[in-house]
Amino acid sequence: MTSKITKEKITDILRTVIDPEIGINIVDLGLVYDINISENNIDITMTLTTPGCPMHGSITNWVKRIIEMTIPDISVNVNLVWEPKWTPDKMSEEAKLQLGM
Repeated sequence: MTSKITKEKITDILRTVIDPEIGINIVDLGLVYDINISENNIDITMTLTTPGCPMHGSITNWVKRIIEMTIPDISVNVNLVWEPKWTPDKMSEEAKLQLGM
């Protein structure tokens, strides 16, 4: 099953997860650091804009659930890391334009 799953597909799925405080998806915000696909398992390494983000639990749960809902029979682990630290430089050009940067 995982042979048909690509990082690009997972990235597209993660673009549907919107940071509710900023209004931009987590991929374009640069919050997703790595996607590792192995047999029946997907590991997502990501960060948040700040360690004290009040949406911490919600965003990581949304990441896990949207992948599991889109690709049934797969296990998803979300590894939340704080290094490297997120900075606005990690945002896509489109995200920067949306925020007027």
